Amino acid sequence: MAIPGSAMMRSAVVYLIVFVVGGVLMGFEMVGSRFLYPYFGGGIATWAALISTVLYALAIGYLAGGAIVDRHPSPMVIAASVGLAALYLLAIPASVDAVMQAILSACGYGAGAVLLAAAALLTLPIGLLGMLSPAAVRLLISEARSAGQVAGAVYGVSAIGNVAGTLFTTFVLIPTIGTRAITYWFAATLALCALLLFAACGTRPGLAERRPTARGGQGR
Repeated sequence: MAIPGSAMMRSAVVYLIVFVVGGVLMGFEMVGSRFLYPYFGGGIATWAALISTVLYALAIGYLAGGAIVDRHPSPMVIAASVGLAALYLLAIPASVDAVMQAILSACGYGAGAVLLAAAALLTLPIGLLGMLSPAAVRLLISEARSAGQVAGAVYGVSAIGNVAGTLFTTFVLIPTIGTRAITYWFAATLALCALLLFAACGTRPGLAERRPTARGGQGR
């Protein structure tokens, strides 16, 4: 049985949000380098701290998102995590200088300091955004046989968003509107994604209807 138009529309909304969030995620990593530059420079140590922080934050987000959505398979899981990430980004421009100065005062300029600075800047929002992909897979799956296809599509769309966000932020946004303005725009974009997801999907436990079972009854 074909998926009804409304379910197809909700699925399209989830894929769109996966793409946009993927773009914001990597775009903010590029912006993070600009936040760290005045305090730690732009050398290889700074980039090592940024990249490693993004990777372990994503790992935390993937694990947490998968565990939480199994217990609470609702679009609210995605909406809440994306919305919280938006609030965190909103607070960064006003607080980043005080946080970085405190880290410098306590830890100096060494490897530990730059790792701590990158963690303070990126771990929470990237981890929250990392929850999106496993949650989206869970919500989009209509039956076990579609799991691999849906997972591949979700992570593929997210990766394309990563590439788009990296290039657009680096070559368009940073030269034109500046780091703090970009962060506010990213926060607004994430907030809009959270609202759009909730408006499109409500509190439904899944986005695709199950097909009839082999016994002739309706899927549960």
